[in-house]
Amino acid sequence: MRKYFDRELEALNTGLVEMGAQIESAIENAVKALETSNADYARKAIELDSKVNSMEKDIESRCLRLLLQQHPVASDLRLISVAMKMITDMERIGDQAADIAEITLRYEEKQFIKELVDIPKMAQAAIKMVHESIDAFVKRDLALAKSVILYDDFVDELFTIIRNDLIELIHADKNNGEQALDLFMITKYLERIADHAVNIAEWVVFSMTGQHKDYE
Repeated sequence: MRKYFDRELEALNTGLVEMGAQIESAIENAVKALETSNADYARKAIELDSKVNSMEKDIESRCLRLLLQQHPVASDLRLISVAMKMITDMERIGDQAADIAEITLRYEEKQFIKELVDIPKMAQAAIKMVHESIDAFVKRDLALAKSVILYDDFVDELFTIIRNDLIELIHADKNNGEQALDLFMITKYLERIADHAVNIAEWVVFSMTGQHKDYE
């Protein structure tokens, strides 16, 4: 019985890693669409979001089967419960990547009001956080989970820099307003993606320590 349960947990980990790879790819494609003004990348990000939604349902079903059929011990119960929390955040990351892609579709072959330097940098930071938060769960790496939480400060700093730059562009020319708002929304979505990665990392900490900041 235990061997079967361990195999199912391994399959669960594999599913989480695969789902993580899809949301990372969705973010990458959405931002690449922005950088290149290529709608094909945007459409790919939107397609990936649909795949992520399907994967969430599959993993949720696997978790429920384990809970209902195997009667896991406390430590295993915590792992499965955390996995279910994680996929909710991961699904929302996929949604936000698709939201970014939807905005970029309006800018196919158009010039931007500023050179896109900090937004791609922020995207790479968010992808790093997503990847490492899931990796921390699979590897049971408490230090890595905590480092993801701390790294959010770097993303917040980039958010502030980009926001202030966009405000200055609007002050310089009100005609910049519409595009500046779109770029701000993209930045806001990236900030939310990073926040979801922090949520995942905090649940990873809980899975190993039994402590969660919201319940202390």
